[in-house]
Amino acid sequence: MEARLNLMSNPVAGKALKHIVAAGKALGESTLSDTTRHLVMLRASQINGCAGCIDMHTKDAEHAGETSVRLNLVAAWREATVFTEAERAALEVTEEGTRIADAAGGVSDEVWANAAKHYDEDQLAALVTQIALINTFNRLNVINKQPAGSYQVGQFD
Repeated sequence: MEARLNLMSNPVAGKALKHIVAAGKALGESTLSDTTRHLVMLRASQINGCAGCIDMHTKDAEHAGETSVRLNLVAAWREATVFTEAERAALEVTEEGTRIADAAGGVSDEVWANAAKHYDEDQLAALVTQIALINTFNRLNVINKQPAGSYQVGQFD
């Protein structure tokens, strides 16, 4: 399997991607925990069927110390007992924010209020931006039919 385009080497896409990647690095400097960011990126990628991002974010999370049990249960987080209440709130915002067309209005007030119990304004801003950013990457990869499986931790640093 081969990607339709080499987005990184294409002058138009490459220029835009530099800004998108820079946004991701800025979020890494936020006070939203890396653990939460990994879980959010993995869950959105699962919903969107982005194999490349699932490959990357599973490996990056594992490298950062995440357990295989938690990674394997992200897709079924509602029934899993291994996530904190704060992580569960972030995953719920992720699902509703990723499934905008299905959620009839996006993130509900109830889901937002629950997240606001666990995260301050800066962390909520980082969470929302992280969800939007991973959805952008998911769409780029899915549209481009980016193959998955060969990602190495740190490959895009």
